[in-house]
Amino acid sequence: MLDLEVVPERSLGNEQWEFTLGMPLAQAVAILQKHCRIIKNVQVLYSEQCPLSHDLILNLTQDGIKLLFDAFNQRLKVIEVYDLTKVKLKYCGVHFNSQAIAPTIEQIDQSFGATHPGVYNSAEQLFHLNFRGLSFSFQLDSWTEAPKYEPNFAHGLASLQIPHGATVKRMYIYSGNSLQDTKAPVMPLSCFLGNVYAESVDVLRDGTGPSGLRLRLLAAGCGPGLLADAKMRVFERSVYFGDSCQDVLSMLGSPHKVFYKSEDKMKIHSPSPHKQVPSKCNDYFFNYFTLGVDILFDANTHKVKKFVLHTNYPGHYNFNIYHRCEFKIPLAIKKENADGQTETCTTYSKWDNIQELLGHPVEKPVVLHRSSSPNNTNPFGSTFCFGLQRMIFEVMQNNHIASVTLYGPPRPGAHLRTAELP
Repeated sequence: MLDLEVVPERSLGNEQWEFTLGMPLAQAVAILQKHCRIIKNVQVLYSEQCPLSHDLILNLTQDGIKLLFDAFNQRLKVIEVYDLTKVKLKYCGVHFNSQAIAPTIEQIDQSFGATHPGVYNSAEQLFHLNFRGLSFSFQLDSWTEAPKYEPNFAHGLASLQIPHGATVKRMYIYSGNSLQDTKAPVMPLSCFLGNVYAESVDVLRDGTGPSGLRLRLLAAGCGPGLLADAKMRVFERSVYFGDSCQDVLSMLGSPHKVFYKSEDKMKIHSPSPHKQVPSKCNDYFFNYFTLGVDILFDANTHKVKKFVLHTNYPGHYNFNIYHRCEFKIPLAIKKENADGQTETCTTYSKWDNIQELLGHPVEKPVVLHRSSSPNNTNPFGSTFCFGLQRMIFEVMQNNHIASVTLYGPPRPGAHLRTAELP
């Protein structure tokens, strides 16, 4: 049985690990993977058709804990303990829930001190006792007690007093004063772990198509000399098609991984007559997982030739490998009487809306079957790749965009770096 410390408005954890509000989904999953012998039977719950309409949930069924992540920014929003019999809880080092201590209203009052009166919810038949960043829901002993606490006045004056002996059914840790209005806080400094994260990624374009990326990056102090008052730093960097490896390294730092392409599976769709000629050396990717970006370099020139932006939707084959890339892509509209106009495609745009904006028929898609080498199966099904304006949109079966691949200009020669945009 887990023995965990409760910190209102901040976290739930112990000396080995901690689930912190504002933590990215990938870090919470990394904790669960590292301690898989202790924390078992974890479920991932999400909406397959409407992934943005419901929170993304990690359900620790063996321990009675749910971690609720915001569907958009994928940071931890609420920690819910829904079965207190499966876990030990303490506050300021003193247990208020264990096999020997029942979490009654008297025990909560003793451990946490005075608070506002409880509020009775007749639909749930639960009392809610609220502190800042912490709420307890109390179960009535029997349904026959419910009529006693039905509010008879406009402000519910009859429901002020929680009955003696009532025990906690659920506990919530969140940010702010209201569980209903809470939002995932900004990522705490303790979660940076020496990484750089992308707050936003703007796709720059010239007259023919994409020309590069402008990234707004977040970083915090790291290393053994870390000061207690270290602050988050925000800065902008731009990378372009035709940039060298050294240019990219100086702008973004070292990648998390370098991946060499063994073969080009899209070569069959190329108009080139040399489809069957094997390449003498392999192109390679710089994988920036915390930015949600891959950068492909040409094997001969060592210059940037592609960018890949990942949306990290649940139900995709690559889910949780990359952090979500919050991109904005200007699209040149092809509709009548709309020459020169641009619209913006974002991480949350749906493919149907993009097609309506572009207003011209798109060729039949390339079907992408991803599969792992051991069993050659993909439990999430295929995705569809549509190409237009020097971009390839990978579309999931729920109409959301899984990734966008940006191509460099077809003309040869080095790309001249333009002035940084404000």
